[in-house]
Amino acid sequence: MGADQNLDWAKAAASALDWWHDAGVDTLVGDEGFAWLDSAAQQLAARQAARAAPVAEAAAAPAADLLPDDRTAFAAWRLSDAAPEARWGGAAVAASGPADAETMVFVDCPERDDRDVLMQGEVGRLFERMLAAIGRSRADTALASVCTRRPTTGRVPREIEARLGEIARHHVALAAPKRLLVMGDAASRAILSMNVADARGRFHTLNHKNGTVTHVVASHHPRFLLDRPIAKAEAWKDLLMLTGEVEG
Repeated sequence: MGADQNLDWAKAAASALDWWHDAGVDTLVGDEGFAWLDSAAQQLAARQAARAAPVAEAAAAPAADLLPDDRTAFAAWRLSDAAPEARWGGAAVAASGPADAETMVFVDCPERDDRDVLMQGEVGRLFERMLAAIGRSRADTALASVCTRRPTTGRVPREIEARLGEIARHHVALAAPKRLLVMGDAASRAILSMNVADARGRFHTLNHKNGTVTHVVASHHPRFLLDRPIAKAEAWKDLLMLTGEVEG
């Protein structure tokens, strides 16, 4: 009973060696002992040092993340090769409107038809009617977008959303408008870190370093309103809140 007493150990060993050879093991190990535990500790320390190195380098050279504090320089930088979306296809569309505008609007990205200014075509016509309804126009309203170029999918990529949000908030701080309307989820997340559904119905406040304050209202993008006209009633309430006719 028990194991096969007729096992040919020489053949078994030869078979095992043949398998290792076929697997690519063709070099014998040394006869001397090896400090496996010491080697593992050294390898772990090396991996931890390698992971820590990029952090140290980033801390030592933060200048690459700094944004221009001058409005003219920032506007030029926003359209330059240094911008996060500079390698995307299509033309970059600059922000528009007077530098001292009391009202500013932020959207997600250029429309397919946009060339020289944001919000053209059917979306732009609805946007202009919305401004006219509260006694405003493009001539007295600043207009900017989270992305200066249109993403391939038409949506702001999540992997750079946080960086684009930092840039958008910096833009608002430089412009320092009294009132800011963010239209659509991407613009609302960039400025307020929440979707429109969560941000609507109340005022939000941005306090700037120079002591000025911007009151922010979130609403639906005109693109959304064209697809869902029933939401225009909600957008109208948002516009009235922006002008102060309805309390937030």
